[in-house]
Amino acid sequence: MELIRHFLPCLYAFFACIGFSVLFNIQGTGILICSAGGALGWLVYLITEPLCGGSELIQALAAAVALAAYGEIMARVRRCLVTPYILVAALPLVPGAGIYYSMEHAINGETQAFLNRFLHTLGLAGAMAVGILLVGSVTRLAAGRHRKPSQERM
Repeated sequence: MELIRHFLPCLYAFFACIGFSVLFNIQGTGILICSAGGALGWLVYLITEPLCGGSELIQALAAAVALAAYGEIMARVRRCLVTPYILVAALPLVPGAGIYYSMEHAINGETQAFLNRFLHTLGLAGAMAVGILLVGSVTRLAAGRHRKPSQERM
């Protein structure tokens, strides 16, 4: 039962990412690689739930770190840009429902509910951004140390 609880949502994320890969005109095996990143991000999100006491912010941060690391590795292996890998893989984690319900509360004049939902959604998006930026920064720092002196920028 536990396997199905984790497997099916990851499978759904995988297929959703296939649709976005086609939409973004990603070709060949890149579609499957980008989609696997989305499934990996969702798997990390689900696995970290019991570890962090159900804090969605920490779950989003951990998932973003995992999918960004996966994207960086795949971009190096395939010698492609990292942006499509991260962009497509992050789409299942985007808090779209939070944005929708925030606006619904705003339209209905429910100010307190709007602020609660909006700040939570903003926190999720911020945690994802921090995770992706953290991995990108560490990767750039590590790549900068391996450059030859003649390759450094002036």
